[in-house]
Order: sequence, then structure tokens, then C-alpha cells
Amino acid sequence: MQTASDGTVGVVGCGLMGAGIAEVCARSGRAVTVVESSTATAEAGRRRLERSLQRAEAKGKIDSAEKVLGRITLVDQVEALAEASIVIEAIIEDEDEKIRLFRRLDAVVREPDAILASNTSSIPIMKLGAGTERPAQVIGIHFFNPVPVLRLVELVPSLLTSKDTLERSRDFVEHTLGKSAIECQDRAGFVVNALLIPFVLSAIRMMESGFATAEDIDRGLVLGAAHPQGPLALADLIGLDTTKAVAESLYEEFKEQLYAPPPLLARMVEAGLLGRKTGRGFYTYE
Repeated sequence: MQTASDGTVGVVGCGLMGAGIAEVCARSGRAVTVVESSTATAEAGRRRLERSLQRAEAKGKIDSAEKVLGRITLVDQVEALAEASIVIEAIIEDEDEKIRLFRRLDAVVREPDAILASNTSSIPIMKLGAGTERPAQVIGIHFFNPVPVLRLVELVPSLLTSKDTLERSRDFVEHTLGKSAIECQDRAGFVVNALLIPFVLSAIRMMESGFATAEDIDRGLVLGAAHPQGPLALADLIGLDTTKAVAESLYEEFKEQLYAPPPLLARMVEAGLLGRKTGRGFYTYE
């Protein structure tokens, strides 16, 4: 039997988070197979990985971008994950899409003890596990953006996740990847987003009301509270669509007004102004 600390790592999705997860796994020496939805998106993911690894090499953080990239295989078929010892899902933050994917992974991944993990920031792990015949091997492994830089990972077992799966996931995160793990209950938002998202939403409401500009709100928190960046710049980095999705998940679970997405956030998402990844959010990016 393979453990999560050996064998191939599977990653589904090669957007901002998926590419970052694939990169840190490959930088740890593991072979990584990344699945995207099409050949075109797989190629886009490869370019994203190349740029990030080249920056890391230029900064002296890795010896060879080419060597690390050589450990990563990009494909457009989930069947390529059949022999994986751990698969980490990093697709769009949509509950139905994730449940469908976990059903597919359950049918494809051959190793009965393989870990099926989700990078979801808000969707209950129980719902994902219930879509499979192996809920004891399903767990949340939630990374933070940018994945190669931020050390924290949230481990989120559901009520049906086995102790062995939790322990093997912790070993993978801490010893294989060299990151720090905290354990969270399977509740919307987990630890970090349950605290962070209401703070970001409050800043959006403050701007929306005309109380202060985006620039002054962010400067106030950076210079007055020693935050590394302001909440609106942070929302742009997270992605306004992801911010809205997490807020909706929190509101659905707890029904507290502080979790409700402000109208401005909803309108910006509808307009495709999603932050850094689209070039415009609360700020404009080149």
C-alpha cells in the first residue's frame, strides 16, 4: 500500500490555486499529474507554472525550474489519476461540480486507501465524501494563495473521515511539503475564512456607503494596524468571485448578516471584475 508521502500526487485544476499546489508538490520532489478540462487550459496551466518556477529560480528559491517542471505532467483526462496515492481537487468553488468530480475520482482512483482531498474554502467536506463509496478517505486540505509562499494549510476532516486519513494528510502537509497545518471542524469557512471574510465584507460595505475610498481603507489597515495589505487589495488577490462564494456559503450555514455579500460585490462579480486574475477589481492591474 502506498502512503500519501510516496507515489504520485494528483491535482485536478491548474488555475491559480491548482498550479500553486502542483508547484509545491513538485518542489518537494514528488511526481505530480495535473488534470485540466481541456488541452487548451492544460497549456495555460503549464505556462502559469513555468512563469512561477522561473521567478522562484531567479530568486534563488529553487536550483532549476526546468527540473521541477519535469516532475509535472499535465493531461486532460481524469483517468490519468488511477495510480495516485493522493488527489487534491482545486476546481471552481461550485458544490455540484465538486460532488460530480469526487464521484468520478472514486470510480477512477484504484488504491482503496488513496486520499481524496479538496482545496475548497467553504464547501462542507461531508457533502463531498457522501458522494463517494469511501468517505473515510475524503478530507479537506485547504491551501492559501499564493501557495508557494504561504505556509498555512487547514486540515478539515468530516465526521466520517478516518483518523488514519487525517494523520497521513498531516504527514503529507508537514513533512513532505514542509508547511504548517491546523485542524478545523467541518463548518463553512473553517478557521481562517470564517474570521477573514466578514472583515473583507465590512471593508466593501464601508467603501460602498461612501464612508471612505478603497485606497484610504486599505492604507488605514496597512499603516494603522500593520496589516501586510488592505482588505480590498486582499479581496482582489483572493478573487471577488471566490470571496462572494465563500460569503454565500457562510451565510447559508449560519444565517448571520455579517456573512451576506454586499450588493457591490455581487455587481462586480456579475460584471466580470474579479480582481487580479481579470486585471480589474477594486484596483486596476496590468
